[in-house]
Amino acid sequence: MVGDKVVEIGAHWIHGPSRENPVFQLASEHGLLDEDAMSEENQQVEAGGHPVGPSECYSSQGHLLNSDIVNSMGLLFFTLLEESRKFLHADKVPVPSVGKYLKDAIAQRVNEWTDDDKTKSLKLAILNMYFKLECCVSGTHSMDLVGLGPFGEYIMLPGLDCTFPNGYEGLTDCIMSSLPKGTVLFHKPVKTVHWGSSYLEESTGRFFGVQVECEDGEKFLADHVIITVPLGFLKEHQNTLFCPPLPSQKMSAIRKLGFGTNNKIYLEFEQPFWRPDCEFVEVVWLDESPLAEQPSDLKATWFQKIAGFIVLHPPERYGHILCGFIAGKESEFMETLTDTEVLTTLTQVLRRATGNPHLTPRSILRSKWHSEPYTKGSYSYVSVDSCGDDIDVLAQPLPEEACNSKPPQVLFAGEATHRTFYSTTHGALLSGWREANRLIHIYDKSESLHAML
Repeated sequence: MVGDKVVEIGAHWIHGPSRENPVFQLASEHGLLDEDAMSEENQQVEAGGHPVGPSECYSSQGHLLNSDIVNSMGLLFFTLLEESRKFLHADKVPVPSVGKYLKDAIAQRVNEWTDDDKTKSLKLAILNMYFKLECCVSGTHSMDLVGLGPFGEYIMLPGLDCTFPNGYEGLTDCIMSSLPKGTVLFHKPVKTVHWGSSYLEESTGRFFGVQVECEDGEKFLADHVIITVPLGFLKEHQNTLFCPPLPSQKMSAIRKLGFGTNNKIYLEFEQPFWRPDCEFVEVVWLDESPLAEQPSDLKATWFQKIAGFIVLHPPERYGHILCGFIAGKESEFMETLTDTEVLTTLTQVLRRATGNPHLTPRSILRSKWHSEPYTKGSYSYVSVDSCGDDIDVLAQPLPEEACNSKPPQVLFAGEATHRTFYSTTHGALLSGWREANRLIHIYDKSESLHAML
């Protein structure tokens, strides 16, 4: 809550709210969306997963930048970004990363510019802002870490990204209400998943293939377990969470796939300093360029990594709230600061950018996904060291040679296990359905076989 307003610390939007999106379909069925989100027109918009709508872009020297030059650099950046998706099935990629591809293409364009040096510097600073935005979208510290070859495998669904008027929790509440009471247990952290053996339930004399040992010592027997923990948690605990250990191929996939931090910083204001129709407030740091070495002094420059601030709409529901996004090492450093330190720094940033020395946010709320012990970050990306095959390896159930006589015991779901929708809520949902259907198919097949016999 920011004041008395409900905001999202985690998943924010339904990305690509259209017929192909299962989250959108569920939300529609439960009547959780407003009329605009449900309109056919909005479902056909190709937003590409990025903010759309009017924006206000300020320079770090306190000037409102001309929208034409900002939009032209945005068009250039997103055109090049789309070009970087064309190497999906290429035999050879020109460079390892999306970041390197973009920088090389920009450097070539700079040589063709006929502007004066000041305008060139401004254009590069604006382009650097878009790099920061894309780091938030991809959940990475730098686009230099995102693999060029597999980048085009990620699928963006059509539809103008929308939100839940009463919060994402409304959807999970609807799903939970369909489950028998007591089905879901909270505050039961798991210590070890024992698999690949037989565990006797003494009260029934039945053997199970899996034993889940909790940190409080309680143990649960099961035929199957679906692991849905974030990739960040697996990276930190893969050596201890499973007994016997995971196969080397799966452990390698966990290590190689990327998993980064993208945090939100909500700022509430008494009155808006932005126009009523503004949907995105941006700050361009004039001394920056994607072609230059990025600052390494996190303490002095962490706030410059903020990609921009989404204006929460409508004001009748939210009042006057901005939501800033910050990714990577700077985001992780931000988590080590106090609310007061962050609020003070961002107040100074916004006063400097707007030229208004009296601008004062009245409250702050932020996420700390890297510090959360059960996430250790936000969501996954395909790194320069990995490929889509690693996602499939991560998604494969155990034992590896599962057959009718020995069905899978440990199954894997979550956004990092969906090859084309990783990093999204709909990817996470589809991966869960995939593993549920895998088990349903096994039992349906078994029943059909028994019926034949």
